[in-house]
Amino acid sequence: MQQETVLVIDDEDDIRNTLKMIFEYEGYRYLPASDGYEGLRLAKDETPAIIFLDIKMPGMDGIEVLQELIKQKISAPVVLISGHATVPLAVEATKLGAFDFLEKPLERDRLLLLTRNALMQKKLQDENRDLRGLFEKKYEIIGESTAIENMKEEILAAAPTNATVIISGESGTGKELAARMIHRNSKRSSKDFIQVNCAAIPEELIESELFGHEKGSFTGATERQIGKFEMAHLGTIFLDEIGDMSAGTQAKVLRVLEEGEIETIGSGRVKKVDVRVLSATNKNLEEEILHNRFREDLYYRLNVIPIHLSPLREKKSDIPLLIEHFARSFCLENNFKLKRFSDEAVRLMQRYAWKGNIRELKNVVERLVIMVSEKVIDIPSLPVYIRTESSAGSSGGMMEEYAHMTLREFKETAEKDFLINRLKENNWNILKTAEVIDTPRSNLYKKIQQYQIRQEEEEHR
Repeated sequence: MQQETVLVIDDEDDIRNTLKMIFEYEGYRYLPASDGYEGLRLAKDETPAIIFLDIKMPGMDGIEVLQELIKQKISAPVVLISGHATVPLAVEATKLGAFDFLEKPLERDRLLLLTRNALMQKKLQDENRDLRGLFEKKYEIIGESTAIENMKEEILAAAPTNATVIISGESGTGKELAARMIHRNSKRSSKDFIQVNCAAIPEELIESELFGHEKGSFTGATERQIGKFEMAHLGTIFLDEIGDMSAGTQAKVLRVLEEGEIETIGSGRVKKVDVRVLSATNKNLEEEILHNRFREDLYYRLNVIPIHLSPLREKKSDIPLLIEHFARSFCLENNFKLKRFSDEAVRLMQRYAWKGNIRELKNVVERLVIMVSEKVIDIPSLPVYIRTESSAGSSGGMMEEYAHMTLREFKETAEKDFLINRLKENNWNILKTAEVIDTPRSNLYKKIQQYQIRQEEEEHR
């Protein structure tokens, strides 16, 4: 087990020697510094787990050192060592970011208890940071197409405000990811993000789900339930598939938006809530309004900032990045050896229409990563319907793929692909391949050198 490193910054030899005996006896790695400058260097180079810092030192005092540690983003908790006269200063320093302070003379038991508490808190903070990083990566928006970049710009512009945002797009385009990105970049990011799928909750339960109910307020209400709006207080609520919400519930949601008030079923009491509302739909709400299925006044309250997500078929350049991302994620998640898709398979998948959008692509990649044993997933492993539809539209797909090329580049690309496929078919036998394609062996060698075709690389592509 790795030793935790304790850094002590104090100009008094007696203090440093005393702490050295205590910490080394307890199994810690001890680092001493006799002034602030040396302490800052060690804090940067040695990444200590905890720092003990004397306030009153010549040259650079403890407050200045603390400010510099914060400025340099040193993550170790800092415990200040103060004499009686500097206790008020130490209290003020904790407001700046110090973990705690110890008053001289130092008591061994309090010193060790405070050390354990500080290290435990740091461990929890590190774990939370790592989990938050994994969580954010799970909901990361992948893509470099113009459509994705424009969408990200819109999200980052809307995020810092309290404006309601309505996200539209076909099913599977990533509306939840967009909503989470808005919340993550908002002033409410430290508070809860509460998601409600309006289409998945039966109509008779949706009001109870959103606004809560008191015990005994209706048949089956055996316990008091807090509603989603109350849970999202000071945070964000995401109403997914809002086009499926009943007329009665729409009226109550409108009241929340206009008055910031909710009424729990069976309570008769009104509560104030501070909630940012994000919503999403795959329906055309303007058409729903014409057919009296959606309230016009609610639509305009929700539609302050509209963000539209284009379907995957309109941003096919992102498909290779998405395939690579999903394949890597599923392999890591399931402790598989990393697998990848061949360039040919990726090109074929780019030609497919993906009516289910990113969700469909993700499901296909996951299925293939699990079911295909080979390290490289190639065209024969793709579902028949993808191979069939992609092949049927290959002419248009090829034109799209080669649209940016000159005639010479097109010819060279096609010739290289042709040679690689024929070499593979003939087990990389140069003589046999030359005979099959009816060209001198010397000419085939020249072409292999020209296009830098290497068997070991192509077999792993």
